[in-house]
Amino acid sequence: MRVSIRRAFAVALTVGAWTAPSGLAEHVKSAVPPKADDRTIVHVLNRIGFGAAPGDIERVRSMGLAVYIDRQLQPERLAGAALEARLAALTTLTKSTEEMAQQYYVPAQMARRDVQRQQAAKESSNVREMMTPEQADAVRMERQALAELMQAKILRAAYSERQLEEVMVDFWFNHFNVFSGKGQVRVYLNEYERDAIRPHVLGSFRELLQATAESPAMLFYLDNWQSAAPESARTSAARQQNGQVNPRNPDRFPGRPVNVAAGQRNRPRTLADLPPNLRHRRGGLNENYARELMELHTLGVEGGYTQKDVQEVARAFTGWTIANPRQGGSFRFEPRMHDDGEKAVLGYTITSGGGKKDGDQVLELLASHPSTARFIATKLARRFVADEPPKALVDRAAARFGETNGNIRDVVRTIVTSPEFFAAAAYRAKVKTPFEFVVSAARTTGTDMANAMPLVAAVRNLGMPLYGCQPPTGYSDKAEAWVNSGALLNRMNFAVSLTASRQERSAGDGIRPRQGQTGGRPTITSEALVASALAGELSESTAATVAKAETSSQALALVLGSPEFQRR
Repeated sequence: MRVSIRRAFAVALTVGAWTAPSGLAEHVKSAVPPKADDRTIVHVLNRIGFGAAPGDIERVRSMGLAVYIDRQLQPERLAGAALEARLAALTTLTKSTEEMAQQYYVPAQMARRDVQRQQAAKESSNVREMMTPEQADAVRMERQALAELMQAKILRAAYSERQLEEVMVDFWFNHFNVFSGKGQVRVYLNEYERDAIRPHVLGSFRELLQATAESPAMLFYLDNWQSAAPESARTSAARQQNGQVNPRNPDRFPGRPVNVAAGQRNRPRTLADLPPNLRHRRGGLNENYARELMELHTLGVEGGYTQKDVQEVARAFTGWTIANPRQGGSFRFEPRMHDDGEKAVLGYTITSGGGKKDGDQVLELLASHPSTARFIATKLARRFVADEPPKALVDRAAARFGETNGNIRDVVRTIVTSPEFFAAAAYRAKVKTPFEFVVSAARTTGTDMANAMPLVAAVRNLGMPLYGCQPPTGYSDKAEAWVNSGALLNRMNFAVSLTASRQERSAGDGIRPRQGQTGGRPTITSEALVASALAGELSESTAATVAKAETSSQALALVLGSPEFQRR
């Protein structure tokens, strides 16, 4: 394809073609249409999924749009066997964290440690020369573990019948973001998404919040596993040793006094007074998790909390740590690290002696707070409707959150069956993130992947490496984060690569046509692609650019790179 055509599209994408639709009306009268046209069906497929795959429009039209939405809201009722067959080769997905640590991460760490020792001894400056074949294989297997998780994310989004579920997994992972590049987080990443995020994406927000709070991935990422009571604070361990709690039931306070000798009742009462082997004091009080818990996970930056609240919440979560983190250990509450004094959070008093329940009470308080309902409702409305969601819709979604004690399914249903969701102004009001763009391109062209790593690399090259967002905010889903000429030119380059013939691709790229397709590329034509992915709607300028294509592959690439396809 001529470079000039690609650049012309990049310019179009950053000027008028990317101008956001006018603001959504606060009050509209439409809802789920009883007989939806193709345009509305495509809108729904783009918003509660990753776009239309071949045959999707006809399938949804046949069952009815309301039925399709209802089925997506109940993913447990949808078949998953075909997807599981695709994931079967990714053997690390079902392994426990302990198995992952023993089989992948610990051997790699040991190999790197040995190489570092050799480098320190200046035996060689070439890392590859230093490594034995066994050590090199250990490092390779460690990389394989993360690569398989990345491939699974692409494959699930591209091929799962449970499209809304995969959208919500992506949404909540960003909401409760952890960074794979920070230390031991990578060891727990598979468990975090599989066991803490995925089971709760359409369930109880309170349960989701608890699962992420107790996840070793989150504890490590935001340093709470090292957070311990200040030197002068009374700890749960000291309370237990003073006979004020039954060690068989340490969370119950006050409990029946422990039967100890009279001379032992004056044992240490503070962490500093404990002998060194019992202190387990790692880093003092750490406020990272407490701050992000309120600012990013629940209340929002304008949720009404103060710095004092941050400090008190941090005290409540002291002792929430990890057992043997380097070996893939699980969550553990450590009484010797917990500040057991009275705490005051958002005007609510947490009495002394609660132990682990201090943190549980904080989670309950935050999950049920009105600011949390509004913050979560706003983020969900932004994901499904518009970058600046209508206030009336946010109000109703927040109210539903409160009425149902944070039932995510009901809140999402309120949004995706709302008049605002189906309003004309909401159509193509969202810009696809790199992940959404790559997956939707694969879906709409009917691309089959034996190896998803080329698409993993494509998402990374477009500026959104999977599991690679370093700040706790997660990746943005607003247009301003992704619209610039360089990034959009790269999107066009990906589209060219995806639609190129087998002869034009590098050997072993793992992308092949589905059954019934020929020539190493999807048999879908650009006209069929416009009909299925864009409901037949293409601007005159885009149509003119596509008409200049010299081959069918170029025409397909230009449709995928068009301003219309970049929006959902």
